[in-house]
Amino acid sequence: MHAMRSEHAIRPLRAIETRPDAADIAPAPRNGRRRRRARVGPTRHRGLRRWILAFVVLALALVLTCVGFELALPNVGNAPRRVAAILRAHHGTFEGLPLPARLADAVVAVEDEHFYSNVFLNVFDGAARAGLATLERRGDPGGSTIAQQLAKVLYPHASSLGGTLEEIGLGVKLSLTFSKPEILDMYLNAVYFGQGYWGEVAAARGYFGVGPRQLSWAQASLLAGLPQAPTAYDPEHHLALAKERQRHVLNQLVANHMLTQAAANAAFRVPLALVGTRSGPG
Repeated sequence: MHAMRSEHAIRPLRAIETRPDAADIAPAPRNGRRRRRARVGPTRHRGLRRWILAFVVLALALVLTCVGFELALPNVGNAPRRVAAILRAHHGTFEGLPLPARLADAVVAVEDEHFYSNVFLNVFDGAARAGLATLERRGDPGGSTIAQQLAKVLYPHASSLGGTLEEIGLGVKLSLTFSKPEILDMYLNAVYFGQGYWGEVAAARGYFGVGPRQLSWAQASLLAGLPQAPTAYDPEHHLALAKERQRHVLNQLVANHMLTQAAANAAFRVPLALVGTRSGPG
């Protein structure tokens, strides 16, 4: 009897001793997950740091390349002298500041609507359009900045991707060296308006018999459309195309809030009265 009681008394104790305790097993998976997270976390951070470092290195290399390219380009401090040389070569007259308001507004509206924006935004916008035109081999559609177009006139270069990059770089140099009014003044004095007229003075007097500051909106909008294609838009020989281009300039003036639609319509209806021609209402 005593022996039987002892066996029955011991069995539950053995069962208790051999049964695994849930508290002893549960922490293992949690500890395992913690260990896995500890191993994965630093790896992800190291990968992110490598990407950031690679981006910084590439950005620095790009900046250094651009700086080196800019330093290799010609100095633009002689730009005013080059403008004067162009006018002397074509018997033109230099018209300094202040700008002829109507002609200046019309040229900015049709050639470079971001002209007065931040220089880097202006350069990026013009570079993108000029680069696209070069890649498509259709020339400069007038989409490059005024500073870039001035660079093309003052520092001639090849019509290629390399030439476009040089034009962009020189445009940046001009934008950083001269004020906006100075750049626009040089452009208006150096650009070709057709009929042998170089510069705003020769063009205003040659087409309309007035000075640049006396131009009406009708006259200014016509002249502003000529530099892109002086022969194609010559009002003395291609009046219909010239008027079509004038309409585009006036529309751009309205879009840029420089002129009301009513004023633009009125300017378009004004007879051009070109000097030495019979051009009447367009």
